[in-house]
Amino acid sequence: MRLDHKLRGELIAEVIAVVIIITLGDSAAAMITLYDPSPYATAYWGVCIAWGLAVTLAIFVTGAVSGTHANPAVTLALTLFRGFPREKVLPYWIAQVIGGFIGAALVLQLYHPVIDAYNAAHGLTRAGGGAAGVFFTHPGPHILPMHAFWDEVILTAILLLGIFAITDEYNTSAPMANSGALMIGLLVATIGASGGFLEAWAINPARDLGPRLLAWLAGWDASAFPGPDNYWWVPIAAPLLGGVVGAGIYQFLIKPYLPKDRKILQ
Repeated sequence: MRLDHKLRGELIAEVIAVVIIITLGDSAAAMITLYDPSPYATAYWGVCIAWGLAVTLAIFVTGAVSGTHANPAVTLALTLFRGFPREKVLPYWIAQVIGGFIGAALVLQLYHPVIDAYNAAHGLTRAGGGAAGVFFTHPGPHILPMHAFWDEVILTAILLLGIFAITDEYNTSAPMANSGALMIGLLVATIGASGGFLEAWAINPARDLGPRLLAWLAGWDASAFPGPDNYWWVPIAAPLLGGVVGAGIYQFLIKPYLPKDRKILQ
């Protein structure tokens, strides 16, 4: 019973963490997509830092309960390399996707009049993909789906490489516990600033799949599933692979050479 209570709290925390990230992050996407002139027209870093600080806030709110994975790629990497219980993987993944769905629903509630006005002004429809970028990711100019796949592998590898370094108790160069959340948020923002225009830097299957499911139900239809060029699977599969790659690089090429005689004071 005690274990059930603990797991219930962890899953609730994972839902809430992703709700926070998607509500704030997709709202920033709405700000850059729907308004003309965009408030971020000459300051794209503003979108990136909004996503990053949303991650930081999620960690502060839920980290003591679930560890704030908030990303199936993080859960998978922690399971493979840091002993996270395998029986919790699927429940965590489901909770994360539910969080993405709820967060996108909140964004739709906030912005649906603006979305409808934007589509009407531009002769677009939801089914035709109008304003879809508010909710889920897609390739940018000149990027084909398979190229996007490898982009997401690389970007998510950088994410997990950084997360594993920041949270390693033996890494004497890592930030202390209270600043680790901020550094992870800045890491997310930096990845967005460096590669966000390629395919909107999903780097998180739940970040894309949860909002994509909501959008599909809310009238975006085939533009959400299967998406142009059957793209829907790329932001799911690529981050899972990339996370394992990045975490593996840290575990096998960095961690063996860290000093083992002392831990960072937490």
